[in-house]
Amino acid sequence: MEEGFRPHTTDDPRPTAEARPTVEARLGRRGFLTAAGLAVAGTALAGATAGQTRAATRARGTAAAPRLAAGLRVPLDTVPHTRTWMAWPDSSTIWRGKLGGAQSNIALVARTIAKYEPVTMCANPAGVAKARSMCGPAVTVIGDIPVDDCWMRDTGPVFRTDGLGGLDTIGLNFNGWGNHQNPHGNDALVAQRVAAYLGLPFTTAGLVAEGGAIETDGSGTLMATRSSIINADRNPGMSQAAIESAMCAAYGATEVIWFPGIAGQDITDDHVDATSRFLGAGTAVVQLPLPSDTDVWSQDERQQYAILGSATSAQGAPISVSTIQGPDYYRIRSADPNFVGSYANYYLCNNAVISAQFGDTQADSAALAALARLFPGRTVEQLNIDYLGAGGGGIHCVTQQQPAA
Repeated sequence: MEEGFRPHTTDDPRPTAEARPTVEARLGRRGFLTAAGLAVAGTALAGATAGQTRAATRARGTAAAPRLAAGLRVPLDTVPHTRTWMAWPDSSTIWRGKLGGAQSNIALVARTIAKYEPVTMCANPAGVAKARSMCGPAVTVIGDIPVDDCWMRDTGPVFRTDGLGGLDTIGLNFNGWGNHQNPHGNDALVAQRVAAYLGLPFTTAGLVAEGGAIETDGSGTLMATRSSIINADRNPGMSQAAIESAMCAAYGATEVIWFPGIAGQDITDDHVDATSRFLGAGTAVVQLPLPSDTDVWSQDERQQYAILGSATSAQGAPISVSTIQGPDYYRIRSADPNFVGSYANYYLCNNAVISAQFGDTQADSAALAALARLFPGRTVEQLNIDYLGAGGGGIHCVTQQQPAA
């Protein structure tokens, strides 16, 4: 998220999630879909089962030590990329009647990015032909790495560079967002399979997390929500200090800025990449709601802005925070109660910014102008990805960059 179920305020004339109890109305990562094997979650997180604890321990194992020279670091996403990795959704169990729309959105994102850098799409063997047909010849579709869903930000490897031409990968031990989505067996193996496909070293991090849950400035500072990571369904029994240590070791960082976040309201438990993003060392951007928005997600956005504005970077400098105005949920195209209207969930590729537009023309135009100011010299492309938004994510959620070494 990289992200959250966005309930409307009490005076919203649209039906609430409670008033729309059908499976179709609740489809998406933001509303828990029990019919697709998602566990229903409340505001309090249940403790992990003994089996989950053993699985998390096995996943972390003892392989957290980096295999390349000291100085490995996950770079900021503004650096040049070799390619973008994506995944092709083909599960009607997960997407049900919205599968065709999700595939159309994924193909649109892939074709757009392919204008600026190579795109490799992982698809199940049975879906390769359709993916190639919809994505077009500019996108490379491979059937070597099977997938369960399309959220490559969370399932794919995190790439690290050593500043000396070395590149490796690290896996965050994806466990289906705390075992809330099943099946996820293929997605749990995507990170190491991509690394093997590329012939790159692969290690596992000392914690369970997802790529959309952690933002890095590439210079030693991370930010994340406690609700998503300090969480019994990802890291049972781990203290905040132990989790911070594992995060910093994985990303080559020394400082973590924590936001409280929102637990149990969406499958990601509030991924940071839908609200707050780093622009560089000591600079960031936060999406803010309309002043009249009072729901829990709006309060979360304001809280992240306040905390980030008073935080310091790993170098001890105050962080300069810019803002993007979020859309008016009365004016967007979608009335889906699970819809995520995040401009902050943009994706940076070589010489471009790929972002979303939601049909609120005033907010869409303002977001385009804001991104153009934040990333001068890059082309800003806005895409209608409403099916992904209704599925609980955005463009950053379905992409993973491979930086040039």
